Amino acid sequence: MTFVRNSQPETCDIFCAVVDNYGDIGVSWRLARQLAYEHGISVRLWVDDLRSFAKLCPEVDAALDEQYCRRVEVKRWGKEFPEVMPADLVIEVFACKLPESYVEMMAEQENKPVWLNLEYLSAEDWVEGCHKLPSPHVRLPLTKYFFFPGFTPDTGGLLLECGLLERRDALQADLASQQAYWRSLGVPERIAGELRVSLFSYENDALADLLRAWEQGAMPVVCCVPEGRVLPQVGQYFAEVDRDLSLHDGSVGIDPGLRKYERGNLRVFVLPFIEQERYDELLWACDVNFVRGEDSCVRAQWAGKPFVWHIYPQHDGVHMQKLRALSTLYGAGARAQACQANENLWLAWNGEGDIASAWQAFAAQRGELERHALAWSARLAGNNLALNLLDFSREVGRIRAFEI
Repeated sequence: MTFVRNSQPETCDIFCAVVDNYGDIGVSWRLARQLAYEHGISVRLWVDDLRSFAKLCPEVDAALDEQYCRRVEVKRWGKEFPEVMPADLVIEVFACKLPESYVEMMAEQENKPVWLNLEYLSAEDWVEGCHKLPSPHVRLPLTKYFFFPGFTPDTGGLLLECGLLERRDALQADLASQQAYWRSLGVPERIAGELRVSLFSYENDALADLLRAWEQGAMPVVCCVPEGRVLPQVGQYFAEVDRDLSLHDGSVGIDPGLRKYERGNLRVFVLPFIEQERYDELLWACDVNFVRGEDSCVRAQWAGKPFVWHIYPQHDGVHMQKLRALSTLYGAGARAQACQANENLWLAWNGEGDIASAWQAFAAQRGELERHALAWSARLAGNNLALNLLDFSREVGRIRAFEI
């Protein structure tokens, strides 16, 4: 092994089992690139679903078992796992189960790898107490550590690439760059008084009422919808309000070339699936962002714009506890009326409340919510997940050296 105690790891294996299409691989891919680009670590990214990965990064060839992409070695994680030397730092993303043969090989190393379980993101109070807790293997001389991303200094923080906020500020201050971005997507430039919204969501029962509120509202709304799970519902909404619309390529629309829907004060533009960097720019260029899951939720917070979170629904309803926890933490720095309007819209979008009235209250507080969103992103920026993760790996190395 090349790992020297008390030093930064030179190699890293990241394991990703894709569960909800893009969230798992989205986090894994961002982390892999950051470790490789910014810290010079040789990273292998093991992925069990390369087709989903290829949507986020078109350079990935889903037919190949191994390939290099943007300084990261991408490996197919199949049923038959190859015999490989474990890396200095081993990260299992969201508690995916490592191949048993790989774990056995880890245990055979004289200098054991630092083994981390990168957990799901949560703003709940208990996270701080569980962050960095050890979990000894029941049979082998190995210890896994739980590493929790989060929003407070006593958690692992969030993924934030070097220079991201500066690039955001540059785009948001440059009208010509924004106009060029919209042209590249085939979306018209803004008109006076228009609100521009991005909508990335799971299937949502509140969608029709939200679209109706925009359609019938006083403010012109342009809604940009990246291709995804909510798109059939968008088409269905326009089919219901205008029976004369015809089907194009499996969806409903007015113009099959532009993939545009229009009625009242609402225009909807369907965007092709956007790779990660381009999605960041979409969030930066919009006024309000509807996001889903974990990865896009974090990226919306770096955008410094008001956002609405559609949390991944769970059958037992525990996801609403996580939603309220983040809403409370996020809203703490905003004025009371804006904080309440934000929480009410989050709850309504996730099935608890009237979405139309919640949207009206949210829109009325948009100025205060914009101020708060920028302040919130600046507050979070000092707690960098990749830096914290590497610091902890060195900390574990120092502890082991002391024990020896």
